[in-house]
Formats: sequence, structure tokens, C-alpha cells
Amino acid sequence: MIRRFRKLAGLSLSPLVSVLRLSGAIGMGRRGLSLEGLADDIDRAFAPNGLAAVALAINSPGGSPVQSALIGRRIRALAAEKNVPVLAFVEDVAASGGYWLACAADEITADACSIVGSIGVVSAGFGFTGLIDRLGVDRRVHTAGTAKAMLDPFQPEKAEDVAHLKSIQAEMHEMFKAWIRDRRGSRLKATEDDLFTGAFWTGAKALELGLIDRTGDMRATLRERFGEKVDIRLINPPRRAGVGRFIGLDARSLADGVADAASERAAFARFGL
Repeated sequence: MIRRFRKLAGLSLSPLVSVLRLSGAIGMGRRGLSLEGLADDIDRAFAPNGLAAVALAINSPGGSPVQSALIGRRIRALAAEKNVPVLAFVEDVAASGGYWLACAADEITADACSIVGSIGVVSAGFGFTGLIDRLGVDRRVHTAGTAKAMLDPFQPEKAEDVAHLKSIQAEMHEMFKAWIRDRRGSRLKATEDDLFTGAFWTGAKALELGLIDRTGDMRATLRERFGEKVDIRLINPPRRAGVGRFIGLDARSLADGVADAASERAAFARFGL
């Protein structure tokens, strides 16, 4: 009788797991993962009644610490509100902000060959002072505020500007480490001096270090935990790559899209992917 009622009400007769894909660089242009772009998908993932779990399918080289924190907090808030466990499954990479997102889960599973970690903060750019000198270009910068042109790539780097940047990075790094301590706690099996250097490891090594809980894949793990008939529902389909996705955009939007794709490709390439 109960099964018949659940069927008539459109409810799943098997344990239901919502799958939320978090794939791509975080906060990088229009393609990047952001809370604004994911808010509705996150809400839908936690919306069904009788959820067995929400699964996060993660494939991200990182990006914006702000968007990483915002997305992670939204997931934790809904998990607490709905009293639903969250399980993360790492695909190719969960590094830097990608690992931040993984730690929004109660448990983390990765393939033995996945790339995991990179718990650090980086800022990179180029200096063009020698180039403009050779070209005979006269660089003119006028500011109100002595630090307004700080770290301008067309001006010589100043020690005090670098020190200021590093102090900001250190502050962000402490916030990142605090999140890892809160979410992983006693499961970490190495010292912070080893874990929080910005280094990254394979999933197999990450298991030894306590950065993840097990190796494996999503489907097998969910079937093992919830039974062969577990109902796995994808909330947001994977983004399609290729030129076709840019058809219909104006020239500026097309250029922005190509640039975003190139930036994301470079972020993945850092991990050999």
C-alpha cells in the first residue's frame, strides 16, 4: 500500500541520490563556477523529499577563493537544514578551490589517479618593463592614492607592494586551512607543514594523508552504500565544449568565451590534464 502511494505520488521507490556536477575552473569568466550560476542547481539537488544523499561530482583545478567559500557554505547550510549527507566524488582533479568544494562533503572519494590537494594561494602575472623600454613606449600613469597602481605589470616591481600582496595571500591561506581543519579534523594523517604547502598528490597518496576517505568511483560507491537499485539523478548536465557552444554570440561575447575557455584550459594544464 505504501509503495503504491509513493508510486502514485511520483516518489522514488529506491534510495534517491541527487548528483550535482561541479566541473570547471571556479569564478573564471562566464564559464566559471559561481554561486550565482549554481544556486538554483544546489537548491534542486536538496529539494526532493526522502533524499538518501547529495553527491558532488567534482572536476575542478580551483580558482576564486570567494566563490569556493560561497558555494561550499551554501552546500553545508542546505545539508544541515535538510539533514542530508553530502558525498564528494573527485574525477580528474580537485585542487585548490576544487578541494575546497570537496571538503563541503561529509566524505570524499577519489580515483587512485585523481589529482588532489594544492592547499595554497597563488597570484601570477607578467612584467613588461623591459619590453616597453625596447619599444620606446612612454608609460603614463596618474593616480589619486599612492598605492592605486600597485603591481602594475608595466612598472618596476616594488618590494613593499610584493609584501602587501603576500600578506593578503597569507590571510587567504589561513582561511583555507581553517576550512580544511573544520571539515577534515582528525581524519588528516600528516602534519600541516606537509599538507598546507600548496603541493598536490594522486588520490592514492591523498588517502594516505587523510585528504580523502576512500578511493573508487561514484556509481560503484553509491551502489555499495545504498543498494543496486539506488536512483542516481543528475541535476545539472555537463557543459559541452567546442565551437558550437559559441554560435549565436556577438563578437565580443565570442572573444570573451574563447578567452575564458583558454584560461580554464591553462588551469587544468597546470596539473598535467
